[in-house]
Amino acid sequence: MSPDSGLPADDESAVGGVHIKYLVHCPRQLWLYARGYRPEQRSDLVAFGEVVDDTTFTRRRDVDLGEAKIDWVTTGAVVHETKSSRAPAPGHTAQVRHYCLLLERRGVNVRGGVVHYPLIRRTTDVAWDDDARAEAEDTEAQAQAVIAASTAPDRLLRGKCRGCSYLDYCWGD
Repeated sequence: MSPDSGLPADDESAVGGVHIKYLVHCPRQLWLYARGYRPEQRSDLVAFGEVVDDTTFTRRRDVDLGEAKIDWVTTGAVVHETKSSRAPAPGHTAQVRHYCLLLERRGVNVRGGVVHYPLIRRTTDVAWDDDARAEAEDTEAQAQAVIAASTAPDRLLRGKCRGCSYLDYCWGD
């Protein structure tokens, strides 16, 4: 255990896609997740997202990097991520940029990414260039800082927490 964060020492630097998505959505959610609080296991929305993932693009294979699990990567090194959301969100593109960064660190010449929204039949292209790389590195550093903090970040305004599996923890009486 690290005395500063309360986390196992080997977990502190391993930032995956979920960490990035949670950071962008709510730093408090990331902080709680990093400490093992996982109410997603009881969330109907998370279960629905898993069904969408399992039944969409069934011919592709996940790419497991250890700290991150990419939905799939096509020839030419294009990262693909599937979301059950009906609206694009900043956390989705940040997650794909993070996957691009992780692949690049492993020597892959990444071209970019695509976020798929099968429920609304839309895709969002995610560029991968020097600006995207810098943003991914900055986001990763922010995630590491939140994870290492000794106290939880403030909660968001309650209206932003609708549908969040951490709602009861943050707002329970």
